[in-house]
Amino acid sequence: MILTVVKALHIAALILWSAGLIALPLVLGKHEAGEEQADYARLRRITNYGYTRIVTPAAVIAVSAGTALIFLREVFVPWMFAKLVAVGLLVALHALIGHTVVQMSERRGDYIPPSPLPLVCAMIATMTGVLLLVLAKPAMPDLTPDWLETPQNNHLPLEATPT
Repeated sequence: MILTVVKALHIAALILWSAGLIALPLVLGKHEAGEEQADYARLRRITNYGYTRIVTPAAVIAVSAGTALIFLREVFVPWMFAKLVAVGLLVALHALIGHTVVQMSERRGDYIPPSPLPLVCAMIATMTGVLLLVLAKPAMPDLTPDWLETPQNNHLPLEATPT
């Protein structure tokens, strides 16, 4: 029961986070040089609210629930670590969007955001990679060196165990 609830929470938050990561760059791309203050303020409020109140909490919930699922299902396999690298890239792209949102707020109309196309393409490619890794669960080679998996029979560099 708990596993089902955590998985449902993870999927729902992931859908919301992914949709926000695609929508926010598109909304930020609507800003134009010389636009009127009312239009600028409206778009700025939308992007700021969307980023701080919807997309970021969804990201935190998705990552937290996903971390809980790793331990609940004991999924410590190479494809999961590859998925975590892709999720780390999503987090970096999320931070890049946050940086753009802050620039829009601080520069008050002087900042023109970059084209949303490369960012949206990177988001979709990364999300597709995560989805393929989760659904296919490919057999990947274990790249862990042997010296990390076998005991070395070395003592700790301490004279006595601290009490």
